[in-house]
Amino acid sequence: MSEVLLRIGELAARAQVSPRTVDYYTSLGLLTPAKRTASNYRLYDSADVDRIHLVQRLEVQGVPLEEIATALTNQHADVASILNLIDADLRTLQAVTENASPEVQGLLAAIATRVHSLITVALQIPPDLLLP
Repeated sequence: MSEVLLRIGELAARAQVSPRTVDYYTSLGLLTPAKRTASNYRLYDSADVDRIHLVQRLEVQGVPLEEIATALTNQHADVASILNLIDADLRTLQAVTENASPEVQGLLAAIATRVHSLITVALQIPPDLLLP
């Protein structure tokens, strides 16, 4: 079975974004065209629809697009050490929370909830959405 490649307008329609968004994501390195036609049109893999949705989910969580691009293209990331750092940071957050005022405890709880939400999103990223 042959690979289905999409022009920018087709990708935008399937992902329910504008072609301008696809252009912008491409310029940031969030998307990479699979190939170009003889007329120099960019063609994208159909899996890029999922990648666009992932970028949007992370953006909603407050992650800047530049950071998303860096994270998705970093082939040398050591997931175990990253998780260890997150664990240490969460333990520090928990220790600070125990001695904080109720107002600060609420703020720290909101931060912990955001971290948990980001980790949940990260764990759902299929490996094939990462750029080669």
